[in-house]
This record gives sequence, C-alpha cells and structure tokens, in this order.
Amino acid sequence: MHQKKVFFRVIGIMSGTSLDGIDLALIKFNIKTWDFKILKSKLIPYNKYWISELSDIHFKSKNELLKIDLLYTKFLGEKINEFITENKLQNIDMVCSHGHTAIHNPDMGITYQLGNLSTLNNKYRIMTVCDFRIQDVALGGQGAPLVPVGDSILFSNYSACLNLGGFANISRNNNKNIIAYDLCSVNIVLNYLSNKTGKKFDKDGLIARSGKLIPTLLRKLNSIEFYSKNYPKSLGIEWVSDNIFPIINEWLKKSPLENVMHTYLIHVIKVISSSLTSDDNVLVSGGGAHNKYLMEELKLNSKAKIILPSKEIINFKEALIFGLLGLLRVLNINNCFSSITGARQNHCSGKIIK
Repeated sequence: MHQKKVFFRVIGIMSGTSLDGIDLALIKFNIKTWDFKILKSKLIPYNKYWISELSDIHFKSKNELLKIDLLYTKFLGEKINEFITENKLQNIDMVCSHGHTAIHNPDMGITYQLGNLSTLNNKYRIMTVCDFRIQDVALGGQGAPLVPVGDSILFSNYSACLNLGGFANISRNNNKNIIAYDLCSVNIVLNYLSNKTGKKFDKDGLIARSGKLIPTLLRKLNSIEFYSKNYPKSLGIEWVSDNIFPIINEWLKKSPLENVMHTYLIHVIKVISSSLTSDDNVLVSGGGAHNKYLMEELKLNSKAKIILPSKEIINFKEALIFGLLGLLRVLNINNCFSSITGARQNHCSGKIIK
C-alpha cells in the first residue's frame, strides 16, 4: 500500500458474545493524527437460527464447528456485501473483521473465531484482515482483550476505557504501558436471565431495579477465584458456563428471578468499581452503557468520573477499533502488546485475505 497515503476508508466488523448481532462501521482514518470519523454504521441482529447455533457453540464437536464456520463465513460475507451495496460504498481500502468467538481457552493454547475463512470476501472482493487472536495465543498470550491498543491510540485523553458488553473489560495507560483485562461477565448473564422472562434483554435495567439484594448470593459471586487473579487475564463463555450459570441456576430454584438479577447486577458494579480510582475519567461503551440502572449504580458506587460518549461510539466502538487493528496490520505496525495479553513479545497480528 502506498506509504504516502494518509486517509484510509475502512470497514470494521464486530460480533460480541452477547449475541445482539453484527456491528458494521465505515470509518475514515487519518494516520498522521489518528483522527477518525464513522461515516456509516449498522447493527444486523441475529435471527433465531444464529442465536441458537452461537449460544452453545462452545459445546460443539470439532466437525460441527467446522461446518458451522463454513456457513457463518458465507453469512458474514453476504452481510458485509449487503452493507457495501446498500450504502453504495466505494473506494474501500480494506475490510477488518473480528469474527465471532466460538472457543476461547488461552490457558490451554486454544482460541477459535468463526467467520475468518479465506472465503469471507468471495462476494465483495476487497482485501480483508481477520483472525486477530490466534497469533497472540501461539505466542503464549491470552489473545484478548485486543481493543485496548485501539483505546490507547484513539481515546488516549481518558485515563481508562470501560467496555460493557457480554463481558466487562477495562484498559488504561499506566506509565506508557497499556494494561487491560477482562473484569466479569455482564450482558451474557443479564440477557440469560431476561430470556427467562421472554425478553431479549432487560431494557433500562427495569427487571434488575425491581429486585432485592440476596446477600448470600452476592458473597458467593464476589468470592469467585478469577477476581483475585492478577492480569493478564481474559474470559470466555466457557468460564461463564462453569462458574456463573451453576450458581445462578441454583438460586433461581429458591428466589424470584428479579432478586437474582438485581444481585448479579450489584455484583458486576462491585467488581467494576474496585478497578476504578477517584482520579479516573472513564469512557464507557458497549450495550451495557444503555442500561440506565447499571449506569446509575456505577456512578453511585464508584468515585471515578463516568463519561458516556455519543450513541455511535457506545454502539460501534469495537467495530471502529477492529477497523483500526486491521489497518495497523496492513501498515505493519504492532497491534498486540505483551503488557496486555501476556504474549512473549509485542507483535502485528491478523490474517490478510487478498
């Protein structure tokens, strides 16, 4: 790519563990100043078929996984192509896709993202960068979180960036070293409980707000071993299945759902608040930022200054950052830092499909 080029038009794509859908964003980057502008954005919700397939993907056999990956890659490629054609997009330099996490168990040296096969760009025929995690895990890292590198470049005027998605994760610049790690599960668990009431999610946190605290459950959740571990550390859906759902399901047998949900939300607040200081000014993004009750409790229980950006940044920040990570890969600039993932070295990650 021509070295003197300053402006790049990039499509960033993200699918998160909360299964709300695929985020697509067209971004214009200025690589001299690292300014950006989101020009177009869209959320494509998953239909019932994909919610069903992806919600228990980590239990599938290797053969089943490969079959689903073929279908998912085709589906994702079609949706990217629709986004391009619907908006009559031209002069796209590259498409950068996170894919969808099927398996994430870095301690066993395993991570697998759906939608990263070399057939991804069959429909739209634009250079595509994907599969960002696998190289980091091969280098002994967690392969996650990856967004903090983007936070440090695009949002460096905040002391910390907090993402509230399927999982909560935080990133901060600490003496020029970027530190970031997963905190706890947020929307995976809250949506799981909402689904039991027939709702996809708890709009504005109304169900959780209506519940009462169960102190014994809160103590049990707070004592989970992961929270006392030092970083680098990351979470996957497997961890939620093994550590959170059994506790939640046990309490649902003897307590009203709204009380269990209220208590889980308070647990989330306690975990997040303990990672913030009174000096922090924190940029909050992700689906959880729309949960009014969650945000109220966060502001009440944390001494940090909590800042909500525009809806576009809240909803599409991860798609924006994967657009950036792919651009860094093409420019051959490191986009994975050992201080975040614990890999043996900083490196430039991502598979390029021409």
